[in-house]
Amino acid sequence: MALQRRLKPAPVLVALAPALVVLPLGIVLLRDLHGGGVEQIGRFWLAALQPSLDPTLLKHQLAELQITALTALLAWSLSSLAGLLLGVLSSTTICSTLTGRRWPAVVLRRCLAPLRSIHELIWGLLLLQLFGLNGWVAVLAIVLPYSAVLARVLADQLDQQELPALIALRCAGVPAVINLFTSLMPPVAAALRDHIGHRLDCALRSALLLGIFGLGGLGTELMLSLQSLRFRELWSGLWLMALLLALMNLVIRRLSARHGLLLLTLALPLVTLLWSHRLNHDLSLPRWIQGAPWPPWAQLRDGLTQAWVETPWLELVGGTLLITVLASGVAIGLPPLLRLIAPDDGAGRMLKAGWLLMRLLPPPLTALLLMLASKPTLAVAALALGLHHSGVMGLVLEDGLERVDGRHQQAMVALGAPRRSAWLFGVLTPASRRYLAYAAYRSDVILRDTAVVGLVGGAGLGWQLMEALSSFHWPQVGWLILVYAVLTLLGELASEQLQERA
Repeated sequence: MALQRRLKPAPVLVALAPALVVLPLGIVLLRDLHGGGVEQIGRFWLAALQPSLDPTLLKHQLAELQITALTALLAWSLSSLAGLLLGVLSSTTICSTLTGRRWPAVVLRRCLAPLRSIHELIWGLLLLQLFGLNGWVAVLAIVLPYSAVLARVLADQLDQQELPALIALRCAGVPAVINLFTSLMPPVAAALRDHIGHRLDCALRSALLLGIFGLGGLGTELMLSLQSLRFRELWSGLWLMALLLALMNLVIRRLSARHGLLLLTLALPLVTLLWSHRLNHDLSLPRWIQGAPWPPWAQLRDGLTQAWVETPWLELVGGTLLITVLASGVAIGLPPLLRLIAPDDGAGRMLKAGWLLMRLLPPPLTALLLMLASKPTLAVAALALGLHHSGVMGLVLEDGLERVDGRHQQAMVALGAPRRSAWLFGVLTPASRRYLAYAAYRSDVILRDTAVVGLVGGAGLGWQLMEALSSFHWPQVGWLILVYAVLTLLGELASEQLQERA
C-alpha cells in the first residue's frame, strides 16, 4: 500500500494532460499552412549546419556578445542580491517570528507583484523613454522583474518549511535571528542555489531578447541578419550564444558545488563595470531626460477615462489568457509526453539537445519563422511561446529524472511490467511533483512573455501595449500595465491556494 501511494498516477497525469492543446494548435496551423515560406524555413535549418565562419563577422559578433554577457551578468548579480533581501522581508514566517505580525510581509509581497508582472522588454522600452539609450536601461529592465521573482521564490520556500525546529529553538530561548538562520535557511539553501543559477541562464537570454528589440548587444545583430535573410550569419551568432550559455552553466555548477555562488554575485558588479570600461560600453549613470511638463489633473483624468473607455478590455484580456493557457499547455505537457514516447536514455540525450535548441531560439524569432508558412494568428503566438518554454521545462524535467532512484522501475520490470509502464510509474511519476511545482512559476513567466509574441497574433494585452508605447499613448500604457499586474497577482493567489490544498 505504501508503494502504491508513492507511485500514484495523479501527478504524472496532470503533467501529461496539458499536451492535449498541441492537437487544436496543429489543426489551426495546418489549416492556415501555405507553401510560400517552406523553402525559407528549410534554408534556415540548413544554415544551422553551415554557419558563416567569416573572421570579420565572428570578431564583430564576439564584441557584441561581450556586451550581452556583461549586461546579463551585472543584472543577474544585482537582482540576486536584491531578491535575497526582498525575499527574506516578504516571508510571513520570518516576519511573524521577528515582529509578531504577518501583514507587513504580505503587503510587501503584493507590492512586488507589479514589478514581476511586467516583462523585461516592456521595462526596457519604458526606461528607454526616461533615460535614453544607455547601458543601464537593459540592466535595470532585467533587475526589476528578476529581483521580484526571486523574492517570491525565496519567500515561498521559507514559508513552506516545517516549523517544529523553529518552535523548539524559540522555546529554548535562542535569539530570533539565530533561530531563523539555523532552522529555516539550511533546508532551502540547495533549492535557492539552483534557482539563482538558473536565473543567470534566463538573464543571458533576456539580454539577447532586449538586443533584438534594439537595446544593443548580439540580439541587435541577429535581428538585422534575420531581416535580410542572412541565415548563416544568424546561426553564427546563435551558436556563439549557445557556447556562452554552456560555459556559464558549467561555471555555475562548479561554483554551486563549492559554495562559491554567493561570492560570485558579490564580486560581479565590480568585475562587469571594469569589463564595460575596457569595451568602451556606456554604463555611466544615466541622466534623467526631461520630457513634457506634467499635465493638469483634469487633463490627466480625462485622458485616463478616455483610454479606459476606448480599450476593448474583454477581448484583450481574453486573448492574453488564451495565449497563456495554450503556450503553458505546450511548455508543460510536451516534455513528459515525448519522454514517455521515447523513455530510453539515448532518446533522452537527443531530446535534451532539442530542448537546448528550443531554449536558444527567442520566441519572436520562432514566431517569425512560423509566419513564413502560416498566417499571423493566436495559434502561432502560442506555439512560438510554448516551444521556447518547453525547452526550459524539458531541461527541468531531465534534471528531475536524473535525481530519481531507479530501483522502483527495476522492480517493476523484474515483476514483468512493460518497459514503458515501468518507466512511467517508476521514474516519471516520482519526478512529476517537483516538475509541476516549477510549472506553476513557469506559467507566470509565460503570462509575462505574452507581451513579446502578442504582436504576432494581433491580439492580447501585449499587442495593445506595444501599440500604445509606439504611439506614446501613456494613459493607455498605464492602464495596460495595471491590468497585467492584476492578472499576475490573481495568478499568484490561485497558485498559492492550489499549493495549500496539495
